[in-house]
Amino acid sequence: MPEAQTEARGFDHVEAWIFDLDNTLYPADCNLFAEIDTRMGTFIADRFGISLDAAQRMRKAYYYEYGTTLAGLMQRHQICPDSFLDYVHDIDLSVVAPAPELVRAIADLPGRKFIFTNGSRQHAEGVMTRLGLEASFDGIFDIRSADFVPKPEPDCYQRFLRTHGIAGSEAAMFDDLPQNLREPHALGMTTVLVACAPTDHPDHQSISGWTTLPSYIDHRTEALTPFLEPLGASRRHSRGGSAERVLAVCGASQD
Repeated sequence: MPEAQTEARGFDHVEAWIFDLDNTLYPADCNLFAEIDTRMGTFIADRFGISLDAAQRMRKAYYYEYGTTLAGLMQRHQICPDSFLDYVHDIDLSVVAPAPELVRAIADLPGRKFIFTNGSRQHAEGVMTRLGLEASFDGIFDIRSADFVPKPEPDCYQRFLRTHGIAGSEAAMFDDLPQNLREPHALGMTTVLVACAPTDHPDHQSISGWTTLPSYIDHRTEALTPFLEPLGASRRHSRGGSAERVLAVCGASQD
């Protein structure tokens, strides 16, 4: 059981909205990971001359130990990251449907918006185009931007914040893996777990047994769009109310 939740952080202070890509911006039931996992297995089997079963065992072992399969292949076998990324992300994205409601919800959030992914920019851009989000973000921070140091390594988050000039205390982070939210919370971010569907990842499996949120997760949602919609509306109302008060004061002073 996770440690008990403390008082959850809110969103009134947020000026930078940071989103993981896979299983966060699109529903997990699209199952793109199944395609990517298959291609990773094929890449490993071909590179090392082993069976697909053995390759999939290696893939999983490196993913759980190093954060990404690529990180394990680079550290253990000096695999060229570019050839790996280009191969494994050459997948069919037709299962990802346009999401106009999500596009509007993200557009309504005040401040800057970013994608922060352990995948490649090419993959992120392909998914964004399918969703209709290609014009919605101020930046994409992919595994190459992180110099191939993946989430949840602390250096990855520090590099992201430095690159985009973001203060952790002014940001919110959305991710489907609890382990990827520990460091953002420690950096002062409001953290949101997008728990839209279970997979065979140990982190996903553990969520089903939770009776309370861990202290490093401020909010949990099983559907991103309806979670975001009131945040944009609330911030618009707050800004509008402030403007109205300023106009009222100015008008009063002119009388």
